[in-house]
Order: sequence, then structure tokens, then C-alpha cells
Amino acid sequence: MNCCFAVLEKEALLSVEGPDALQFLQGQLTCDTRKLDIHRALPGLYCTPQGRVICDVLLVQLATDRIGMRLRRDLRDASAALLAKYIVFSRARLQAEADDWAVLGCWGTDAGAALGETFGTLPQGLYASAGNGASLLVQTDTGGEMFECLLPLADAETILEKLARVAAPAAATGWEARQVVAGAARIEAATSGEFIPQMLNYDLSGHISFNKGCYTGQEVVARMHYRGKPKRRLHLATLPAAGERGEAPAPGARLVTVDGQNAGTVVNAVPDSAGPWQLLVTATHQGVEQGLRLEDTSGPLLQIGELPYPVPQ
Repeated sequence: MNCCFAVLEKEALLSVEGPDALQFLQGQLTCDTRKLDIHRALPGLYCTPQGRVICDVLLVQLATDRIGMRLRRDLRDASAALLAKYIVFSRARLQAEADDWAVLGCWGTDAGAALGETFGTLPQGLYASAGNGASLLVQTDTGGEMFECLLPLADAETILEKLARVAAPAAATGWEARQVVAGAARIEAATSGEFIPQMLNYDLSGHISFNKGCYTGQEVVARMHYRGKPKRRLHLATLPAAGERGEAPAPGARLVTVDGQNAGTVVNAVPDSAGPWQLLVTATHQGVEQGLRLEDTSGPLLQIGELPYPVPQ
């Protein structure tokens, strides 16, 4: 089968439990948690009061009154500490300490068939979810070629052995490269609190509900949507080489125009097996038109590509 899988060590789960879990998250995240159920996951964002994205999340219904937030592992503790300041007023509690879940990425044209054979169930459609016992599958693309799997650690070894009979183990960078090419930005520790959602095209990807009530940062996010225009947008780019000085395009690295003006920032960077780096960058329209270099005017020149979805100019 044309299918690969990898354990995504960079990902972790933060759970919110209690009868007020959904209501609490409704007041904190950009997504409308009323639409979450056992058959549908929700992408969302947790923002500062100034509308800057702290982390991106994927919400899943783990059980009645138990919500899982999949996010970057190195942002879990900081995000939990911020949420903890407000959850004391709700009948809910956070669980961030235990690493009792594994997050798996599965991709390829036969990913659905491989997962269906392994789990006996398969979600159908973007952000559809399906469970098998305690495990949970979420389709994260429109074509049915990318799935995230949440596995209890107690079951992970058995499930991975079973999956390996029909799919090929691979490096997690293969999954990350797919996310980059899909234009799905991820917030890293180096960029947490730096960007408003529109700078990363989150207003185009379903991470934000503009019809729900108030949430942290809502005023800034809504004002930009209805009255403003972001100075920067997300772009796909490649870097043929790391440059003569060995620069690696790490998240948070600055981008400049040919005349040295700050014009953008590296959001995500994944080394391609064929040699070049695959990047997501947020940059000004003028910077993209003039050409973007990594760090300074002597840095390597980025090649701007096309995202698989339309972006307003």
C-alpha cells in the first residue's frame, strides 16, 4: 500500500474535563465548541488578549465531559498555565502532566484503507472523527490522504505493530512536509504570541468562528476580519540550500528584501528528503514581489510557491 505512518513526538494532548469543559473552552478559543462531538473534531486557536496566537489546537471529544486539545508539546505547559488562571471559575479541570497518549500521523493514497483495516473504522470528510475503543482517528485533509490518530499509550505498541503490516514506518518529517505543502501553519515555541491569526491564513482554514460569542482576543481578531487587512499573509516557499554560511531556516527567523527591509518571518521549516527545505513563511506582499532572503541581504533566496487554496491580496 502507498501509506506511511510516524509517531509525532512534537505533539501532545492537553485534556479539559468536567461538566463545564465545553463552555470554558468556548470562552477561550476561536472555534465554536458547540459544534464538537464524537464524530467531528475542531481546529482552533488560543490567543492572547491582544489577538496574538499562543498555540493552534485540534479539539477532539475523548469522552462525555472530556475534551482533548492536541497541540505542540513544547507549548503544552505554558498554555495550560495560562488556561489555569481562568478555569478556577468553572466546573472543569486541566490535565497536562500525564503523557498517556501517543499522536500518530498516517498519510498516503492508501492511508484510509490501511487505517480501516487496522482500526475497523474510518472517518469520512475533513475533520471527521471516528473511534475504536479508546483510540480516535481524525481526517485532516479533504482528499482522505492525511489522518491523525490518538492512541492511549497502553494500546500504542499493539496498534503500531498491527499498522506496520499494511503501512510503512517513516520519519515524522514526512508528515510535517505534507502539512507545509498543504499550507497548514503550526505555532512553534519560537513564534508563540507573535502573529495575529490572519497573518497565518487561519481565517481561511476554518480555525476561527466569526459567529460565536466572545473569547480571549476576539475583539482584535474580529476587527481585522471586518475592518482591516493583514499586512502579511502565509506563503509556501522552498529554500534550495541552507546557504554558504550554513543557515537553517528555523521558525522565527526573519526574512528581508533585497534592500534589507524586514518583510517576513519563517513560520515552519522542514528539510526535504530530496535536498531543499520546505517552508511556510508570513510575509508582506511587497516583500514577496521583490524577493525574500533569509536573515539578511547575503542570505539564500527563497523561491515562493503556490498554496493549494486562494489567498486574498
